[in-house]
Amino acid sequence: MESNSINNNYQQNSFREYLNLIRLNLGLILVVGITGLIIGIVYALNAPDIYKSTTVIKITKPQGSILNSPLIPEFQDFGSDRFIANEIEILKSYKLRDKVAQALIDSFKFTSNKNNFKLILDNQEKNKIPILLPKEEIIDLLESKVSIDQKRGLDIVEINAESPSPKEAALIANCYAIAYKELNLEYNREQLTSIRKFLAQQRDEKLAELSQVEEALRNYQEQKGIVQLPEQAKALIEQTTDFESKMNATKIDLTIAEKTLNQYKAELAKKDPNINDYIESFATEPYIKNLQLQIADLMTQKDRALSTSKDAQRKNQMIKEFDAKINELREKLNSQLAVYRAGILAASPDEIKELTKKVLEEEVKYQALLASYKKLSEIVGEYDKRLSKLPTSSIDLARLTREQSAYEKLYLQIEEKYQEAIINEQSVPGNVLIVDPGLVPIKPSKPNRPLIIMVGLFLGIGFGIAFAFIRNHFDNTVKTPEDLQNRNINILSWIPRIEGLNNSNKELEFIVAKKPDASASEAYKVLRTRIRFSKIDKESLKTILVTSSRTLEGKTTTSVNLAGSFALANFKTLILDADLRKPRVHSVFNEKRFPGFTDYFFGQVTYDQILRKTGVNNLYYISAGTIPPNPSEILGSSQMESFLEKLKNEFDYIIIDSAPLIAVTDSEILAQLVDGTILVVSANDTEIDLMERSVDLLRRDNLNFLGVVLNNFIYRSGYGSYYKYYYYYSTPTNGSQKEKTKVS
Repeated sequence: MESNSINNNYQQNSFREYLNLIRLNLGLILVVGITGLIIGIVYALNAPDIYKSTTVIKITKPQGSILNSPLIPEFQDFGSDRFIANEIEILKSYKLRDKVAQALIDSFKFTSNKNNFKLILDNQEKNKIPILLPKEEIIDLLESKVSIDQKRGLDIVEINAESPSPKEAALIANCYAIAYKELNLEYNREQLTSIRKFLAQQRDEKLAELSQVEEALRNYQEQKGIVQLPEQAKALIEQTTDFESKMNATKIDLTIAEKTLNQYKAELAKKDPNINDYIESFATEPYIKNLQLQIADLMTQKDRALSTSKDAQRKNQMIKEFDAKINELREKLNSQLAVYRAGILAASPDEIKELTKKVLEEEVKYQALLASYKKLSEIVGEYDKRLSKLPTSSIDLARLTREQSAYEKLYLQIEEKYQEAIINEQSVPGNVLIVDPGLVPIKPSKPNRPLIIMVGLFLGIGFGIAFAFIRNHFDNTVKTPEDLQNRNINILSWIPRIEGLNNSNKELEFIVAKKPDASASEAYKVLRTRIRFSKIDKESLKTILVTSSRTLEGKTTTSVNLAGSFALANFKTLILDADLRKPRVHSVFNEKRFPGFTDYFFGQVTYDQILRKTGVNNLYYISAGTIPPNPSEILGSSQMESFLEKLKNEFDYIIIDSAPLIAVTDSEILAQLVDGTILVVSANDTEIDLMERSVDLLRRDNLNFLGVVLNNFIYRSGYGSYYKYYYYYSTPTNGSQKEKTKVS
């Protein structure tokens, strides 16, 4: 409980100190705050208007071609947040910014109103024809002027564009959305586009080959005349071309499947390099491979049987028989693949399950096509052997006829696949929907002038407070009586700064005589009272040493005014200037320094010659006199002790002004000879560590240390009610009204 009480008191004291620090520096804080306010106003008035346009788009996961049935349902919606995050990165990509920059440049070139553009123009070219910035600079500008934000928890993305021109802001936002939609569609159709381009290339090649074969056949017929092939040769050629066209078509499908598979594998390898081999091992597993070979063999047997049979009823019967066997094998294959697929997908991370499934499907498809191609190649090889057995006169014509028919059928198949590829490509929708296009803003979104002004004010106040705390942190001087009390140092009194007293005007230094009703005079009277009652036995306190840590802290002024206050209280008082380094008491009374007590010690003058009376009743002083080469030895001599005893017998109080404590040992010596010692410190001037060292010296060697006098203390509102009332009641009166003393 006691510990908590101490902590609470400490926190309260700390808070009060911080509050007082702010109150003490209130003027500075207000000046800095007003400066910040003025800067904020100037900036707010001169800041250009910025307009913002927002395009809202909805991004959904791609579902593939509308001609294809959906994939496995349980894997349709995984990783939605990750998908949206990836799309946002695409929106921020350099490639997209490049497309937008080009669109803006094109819009600028083809528009008649160039004033709608500001952001992408070179602002250095004022009062001239508008000039576009370089494309690279526009791309860099877009990165800072366009923000992409996702609506929390939704598939909605906002594209915000800012510009000094409202129409330009709307144009940028809409160009961003359109460019992203086109890029997204391009990515979604990338695989189908690759297939379409491949089929277009194959179509052109096969058409050229078909033309060459037809030309060769025509030339042969013209040279040899019209040659009729036997019916057996025609039937053989027809069967051969059927299988050859199927083989070539299968080869094209195999090539497409291989390209697709390699692309999927490359994408999967970037995410998981080891899984491709794992999938391939499943697809080429002997059981699956054997089933695929059996299916391919049955399909070729079916085609061969149908090509040789002329009976329609028999054909239908064979189709049913072969289809039943093929379907039975496919069911076994699909059943086994389902087991493998479930195992592979269960072991795959969520983010690559979809891609893994595609690789597995393409791998199985590729192996099936490869098996079919091998079987068709075997059959075509058999038919080639049979064609080679035709009569010599018919072989060349049969070969050309076969090639022409095969290329024609192959071309038609490729053309059909090409048209299907075009439809498939065009049927793949984008997964980007522009919900709200960017509108031309009516009002600027920036700057928020009231906010800027308030921020300027608060920043100014904040900087002012920060400066006050920083200055206080590095200012290691005594400022208030609390600085002494917090260090367990007894404070006798605080003396306010004497108004009008400076280096060139010393008239007010003896203020208790010059202005006895001033606040400083009252403070010296308080000091007199506290010294008198600092000891129970008042008669034991007659010689009082006044010293300081260093020079210019006001010890001489304190000595003179303290002595004067005792004299005004009808005590016979003497001021002894024992500062044998830089004596100054005589200057306060506008007299010469010698003869003084050192001259008396050396027998050069009498006691009556060194004792001088002031203009104040009961107040006398003895100056230092001639400065000796050995002040410390003189002050520590038995002659000095005898001299002080002599003075005690003659005066009620002897106030001794001595040299600074830290600089020399004079004050330490005198402190052993007097009844009490006072340390004078100057507010906002004396360093705390220097004061603490002085107090330690006085406490260490004698028990007569009375306390500290805080000199040049300036009252401020942050010092609390006690000081306020002290100053209020210590001010002079004018009639019945009390005037407050203002100290700056």
